[in-house]
Amino acid sequence: QVQLVESGGGLVQPGGSLRLSCTTSGFTFNNYVMRWYRQAPGKERELVASISRFGGNTDYADSMKGRFTIFRDNAKNTVYLQMNSLKPEDTAVYYCMAQSPRNNYWGQGTQVTVSS
Repeated sequence: QVQLVESGGGLVQPGGSLRLSCTTSGFTFNNYVMRWYRQAPGKERELVASISRFGGNTDYADSMKGRFTIFRDNAKNTVYLQMNSLKPEDTAVYYCMAQSPRNNYWGQGTQVTVSS
């Protein structure tokens, strides 16, 4: 059974940091590109960051560059998103996604709220 379980969300003040984790099971983790998406209320889901199968390549949405870092631990079947200098506009549900040429899998999401 494929599972992607996000954790680490919560309430944080502007300028603060959070680290999200996405722990996976049920598929061969290092066969998949991993991505983080987010969806704010009333908005479309947007791509936040991506990381290649063995972590050699990463990519970020422009508004996250320099603030967010995606990394993965293939031994733990887990992908992370380190978020620094958080802004109120980063408030959203954050989802991890595993992508291969054959399959896409999604987690259930974790809420991040940036507010004073």
